[in-house]
Amino acid sequence: MLLDGMRIVSFCHYLQGPAAMQYLAAMGADVIKIEPLKGGYERYWAGAGGAQVGGVSAFFLCANRNARSIALDLKKPEARDIVFRLIEKSHVVAENFRPGTLDRLGFGYEAVRARKPDIIYASASGYGPSGPYVNRPGQDLLIQAMSGLAAATGNGESGPLPVGCAAADQHGAALLALGIAGAYARWLRTGEGTRVEATLLGAGIDLQMESLVTYYASGMDRNVFQHGPRLGTWFHDAPYGIYPVADGHVALSLNNIDKLATALDCPELLGFVGHDMYAERETIAGLIARTVRHRTFADIAAALDSLGLWYARVDDYDDLLENAQVQHNETFREFSVNGETIKLLNHPLRYDGRIPDACTFALQVGADTRAVLKEAGFGDAEICDLLDAKVAFAPD
Repeated sequence: MLLDGMRIVSFCHYLQGPAAMQYLAAMGADVIKIEPLKGGYERYWAGAGGAQVGGVSAFFLCANRNARSIALDLKKPEARDIVFRLIEKSHVVAENFRPGTLDRLGFGYEAVRARKPDIIYASASGYGPSGPYVNRPGQDLLIQAMSGLAAATGNGESGPLPVGCAAADQHGAALLALGIAGAYARWLRTGEGTRVEATLLGAGIDLQMESLVTYYASGMDRNVFQHGPRLGTWFHDAPYGIYPVADGHVALSLNNIDKLATALDCPELLGFVGHDMYAERETIAGLIARTVRHRTFADIAAALDSLGLWYARVDDYDDLLENAQVQHNETFREFSVNGETIKLLNHPLRYDGRIPDACTFALQVGADTRAVLKEAGFGDAEICDLLDAKVAFAPD
């Protein structure tokens, strides 16, 4: 794979960091996840009332694929020696603790760089290594609120609304992986290390590149967010939005208004031909909503297809599994976890026409402790001593 040969020592937990590691591991990187003796937070928490498969947290399973686990008590000096021996054989140290946490444990950037000058040291935090918010919790919902995303997602009826997923975390993970891959390309070319720094706040803002640049260029103010509930954004022309139909909802993208009038059999829409489709978007959206609300999606789809207009049915997660293109793209895969089956997302990219097929999990805390220690040069007797002294943990 693309990153065969890259080794990463990961101090990552929660979602942003592990998801970034999962992207890199899918491309061939060897990710060694350092966990506490009892395991990381993501092994013990999951949404939806604690969703589990085979006794393993869904939260852990979503973003820790292909990472190996070594369990260490980082407060013990012997563990510090183990970590540095791993780092000396690695290209990357990645972490997403609050700023200062790894410094206190002795694994901050300066300490690591002193031992391995060519290290790629990648940190992801909520807000950055310094500044007035440095000690605030960096959590996805808070970032959506602070970055303007919730305000821009809402409308005049709902007020601010968060999007229905951990968008800042997931985008932050992709950006962190991108930064590490770029730093590794530099290391291969020059042998030099890089300090990579990512933030959730930066990720939440970066998600809104188009809308933010448009907003500041337009000279408008926050009142533009008080649009009607059918419009998809504050800045697109009508009919851009989602409309209820008799058996669900239809999303209408940017479309020629006279063709739309024909497809929907709505002569009143022809009265807006040549008008400013942004200035009159509320009126147009209301007219379309009244026109389509009693028609079925299939009826509307046939008419829209006949004129090559842009639309989609609004699907939920159950519908998604039946989507013919999703099935063709092999977006999901099933995986057995202790005799039960979970549905996972495949890596989102293809390389030379193929999706990376590696799929392993360290289902137990420290599942790879013995193997990783052996690779670091520890003998069998030394490994047994470390386990007996509770410096490290490995399942029987």
